[in-house]
Amino acid sequence: MLINVVSVRVGNILEWNNGLWRIMKTQHVTPGKGVACMQLEMRNIETGTKTNKRFNSTEKVDRVVLSQREMQYLYADGSDHHFMDMESYEQITLPADMLENVLPYLLPEMMVTVEFHEDRPLNVKLPQAVVLEVVECDAAIKGQTATGSYKPGKLETGAPILVPPYLESGTKVRVNTETGEFMERA
Repeated sequence: MLINVVSVRVGNILEWNNGLWRIMKTQHVTPGKGVACMQLEMRNIETGTKTNKRFNSTEKVDRVVLSQREMQYLYADGSDHHFMDMESYEQITLPADMLENVLPYLLPEMMVTVEFHEDRPLNVKLPQAVVLEVVECDAAIKGQTATGSYKPGKLETGAPILVPPYLESGTKVRVNTETGEFMERA
């Protein structure tokens, strides 16, 4: 399916240069002179090689149409992660390198969408926001204003996050899975 390159998001799978590529990062670049472009960092699914490619913002790219199945994340076994289809109870195992964008927000028993291309799992998508517990954060500094100041914290999955100064350890927060940013208390 041809789509405009500006519509490409992190996690999309593109067919480009006779291969399937997972989008790792996107950046819209608007130079002072010239035409705006889209900078894409991509990883080849077959070989694992990474590349950075600039596309003119008016170009179209071939996004692979994937079938989607709701699955439950079960557990991690070393570098392998196990998922189960809740309808057929079929289990699949995916390597950690396929999940690098979702691992910071993945907890056991979480429902996710696994995308398949011709019965081969290629991608895991999380909900837009997930609720996680802040297990570690610095103490609030007295007199510090709440606007514009954040302190470092750590989520129950081990991922780092910046939280407002009024939050304490043990607080559940809603986290944006695309940007990794604090949204609100849960």
